[in-house]
Amino acid sequence: MVYLDRARYRQPVIKSVFSNSIGNVMDGAPSLDPGSPRVRFGAEMRRLREAAQLSQTAVASRLGCTQTQVCRLEKATRTPSKSDAERLDRLFGTADGASFMRLYQRIIAQPGGPVWFRSWAEEIEPTALVLRSWDPLLVPGLLQTESYARQIFNREPRATPEEVEERVRARIRRQQILDRDAPPFILVLIDAGVLRRKVGGAEVMREQLDHLLEASERPSVSVQVVDPECLPGLAGAFMIAELPNGQPITIHADSPAQGHVTNDCEFVASIQERYEAIRLWAYPERISLKMIEEARREWT
Repeated sequence: MVYLDRARYRQPVIKSVFSNSIGNVMDGAPSLDPGSPRVRFGAEMRRLREAAQLSQTAVASRLGCTQTQVCRLEKATRTPSKSDAERLDRLFGTADGASFMRLYQRIIAQPGGPVWFRSWAEEIEPTALVLRSWDPLLVPGLLQTESYARQIFNREPRATPEEVEERVRARIRRQQILDRDAPPFILVLIDAGVLRRKVGGAEVMREQLDHLLEASERPSVSVQVVDPECLPGLAGAFMIAELPNGQPITIHADSPAQGHVTNDCEFVASIQERYEAIRLWAYPERISLKMIEEARREWT
C-alpha cells in the first residue's frame, strides 16, 4: 500500500517538472563545440548534400536510415557510425578533399569514454524526459561522486592516469543534466549489496551514500533499494530512456566489453518487463532511504 501511494504521489511531480513545453527540454542540453569533429562531420555532410542538390530524404535512402537520422547527423546531435562515414564517402566521392572516414576516426579518438557510450551520453540522456535505471553492482553513474567514479576507473585494466581523469570528468559532465531547469525524472533502482560494496575506503563510501541521500531530496530523483534476493536483476545493469516528440523508447544495457544502445521494439519490451519484475522487489523510498542511512553509519 505504501508503494502504491508513493506511485500516486510521484505522478504530479512528473507533471510539474515537465509542465513547460517539450521544446524546453533542449534548453539545458550541452552546447555543441563548433570545432568538434562531430560538428564538422555534420557541417560537411550538409554542405556536400546541398551542393549535390539532394534532399535529406534522398541521402537517407542511400545511407539506409531515416530522414530524421540524417537531420540529426547534420545537426551533430547523433554520433555517426563507421558505415555512415563509409557510405557518405562513396556517395560524395570525398569531394573537395573532404573525408568522412577521417572525421569519424577523429570522433572515436576523442577522450571521455567509448564512442558507443557517447551516443547515449550526448544524444539520449540530455533530451530524455524520464530515465529509469537498474544497477546490481554499483551506484549508477549519474549519481556517483567524483571520488567513487575515480576509484572505479582506476581499477580498469591498463587504464592510464590521464584516461582515468578524462573519464571522471566525462562522468561529472553527464551529471549536469540534473541541474537543468527541466531535468529528466530519474528513477533509480539499486541492489542492497551496493550500499556495502567497498569502492575505495570508508570515506569514499560515506561521501557516496551522503550524495545518494542528497540526490533523493530532488523532486526529479527517486532512489529505491532492491532486495538482494531479486533474481531477475542478476542479468545486469541497464537504463531506459523515454524521449520527447514521439521518439521511440531507447535502452542502454551494460556488458563488460561493450554496452548496447538500441530502440529495437522487442529488446525494449524485454528490458521494460525486466525492470517491472525488479521493481516488485524494491522497498518503498522512505524505507530505502533509511537503509542508505543505516549503511552510511556502518562506514566508519
